[in-house]
Amino acid sequence: MSFVASRTAKVTTPAARGERFEPAVGFVITGVMAAGKTTVAELLAQRFERSVHLRGDAFRTMIVRGRDPIAPELGDEALRQLDLRQRIAANVANDYWRDDFTVVLQDIYVGSALPNVVGRLEISPLYLIVLNPRPEVVAERERQREKSGYGDWDLEGLCASFEAETPRIGLWLDTSELSAEQTVEEILRRRLDARIR
Repeated sequence: MSFVASRTAKVTTPAARGERFEPAVGFVITGVMAAGKTTVAELLAQRFERSVHLRGDAFRTMIVRGRDPIAPELGDEALRQLDLRQRIAANVANDYWRDDFTVVLQDIYVGSALPNVVGRLEISPLYLIVLNPRPEVVAERERQREKSGYGDWDLEGLCASFEAETPRIGLWLDTSELSAEQTVEEILRRRLDARIR
């Protein structure tokens, strides 16, 4: 069979075939850079039979040419690309969830970006977790990372802005004294507190 012919074959989803897996749910994990989002999201996704760890930033890094940097002062094009990234991430999350995958969507959603992304998600039940370690803990974690996320950013200023501007919805967890594994346990233990839909 040629590649072209194989691409035209009808593909049925598990749901279309009448198969059901554990009820698929959704998690949104957010927080400032170096809060532990990637590690926690990956460990959380591993707890489910069928799951996806969706890294929202991947859609920004896919832009090969013409990518506007995410900087403390965002221009119109950077804001447009940020909205595009969030819209694509929500659409992909919805598609995976419709096909019986539990989705763990992870990215930095500051201020109005958080309710905007939540509003684009069709997933239910949906749990929202904000990883909120103290600024000095974030600074220490940033020093230990291979990649540096802060660059021109003022770490303490970003932490303060995140707390002041981001709506207090879902479960805000101070993870300063928790390991990634302990954070996942706390998320699962306090799941009802995190549920927003």
